[in-house]
Amino acid sequence: MAAPSEIIGRYRLDGRLGAGGMSTVFLATDTVLERPVAVKLLAEHLAEDADFVARFRREALAAARLQHPNIVQVYDSGEDPDSHRHFIVMEYVDGPSCADLLRDRKRLEIDEAVGIIRDACHGLDYAHRARVVHRDVKPGNLLLAQETGSTKLADFGIAKAAEQTSLTQVGAVLGTAAYLSPEQARGDQAGAPSDIYSLGVCAYQFLTGRLPHEYTSLTELALKQLEQPVEPVSVHRPEVPPELDRAICTCLEREPGDRYHSTVEMARALDAGLQGRETEATRRLATGVGLE
Repeated sequence: MAAPSEIIGRYRLDGRLGAGGMSTVFLATDTVLERPVAVKLLAEHLAEDADFVARFRREALAAARLQHPNIVQVYDSGEDPDSHRHFIVMEYVDGPSCADLLRDRKRLEIDEAVGIIRDACHGLDYAHRARVVHRDVKPGNLLLAQETGSTKLADFGIAKAAEQTSLTQVGAVLGTAAYLSPEQARGDQAGAPSDIYSLGVCAYQFLTGRLPHEYTSLTELALKQLEQPVEPVSVHRPEVPPELDRAICTCLEREPGDRYHSTVEMARALDAGLQGRETEATRRLATGVGLE
């Protein structure tokens, strides 16, 4: 683990922000441009995997092309010539993640939750039109910028880079398995509808303080996704408008084709639901999941 004030390339590491199975993230200073950045250092065991490193570099390049107010900008990536550790340099977001909010407050205000999801929808729409799928949308990857009040999606491409590694094979799912779509859980290719499902799980949790399917094992989760309808949001939060409830349940449909066709369509449906209205897309797609 790098110590504070260590230099990685042109970046001075000033303190650790967080760590996971794949990487450690540091608050750092770009000594050339004299600005704060976030530096993600890959775990040593991944740095030894040449195939993973190659995929990581490809995905970092793809992510760096995404420039949108609701996406954390990737500035740089490379290998430190001294330590030979691989890293990615990102925009530093000066606020908490939604996972932090949930830990502190358990659930969010209704309009606050819809606003966060709306921002994420805009970022995902931009990425999807660029043919980039996130694959790992979860509260920990939704960051709140204090200066602007906007939500930014982090870690584009990391999940794809980790495909075919032991991390995914043993089920140490990048992030929490609960946010994976049913098609991802069964090993099918992820697409834009997969991100819509994951964002729907986030919306459900923001409003209820719980996951759509509680589980103790990956097998139990997969069975519940397949066999059990999602309880309406209003069971746990009666003040949620039924139209918003139906919109969220539409995001959580088992089959990708039964969800909204784009995150723009999803955002419009949630905004309408917040106002007690229903969009044509919701009327067309909603099949009464958990709302019989």
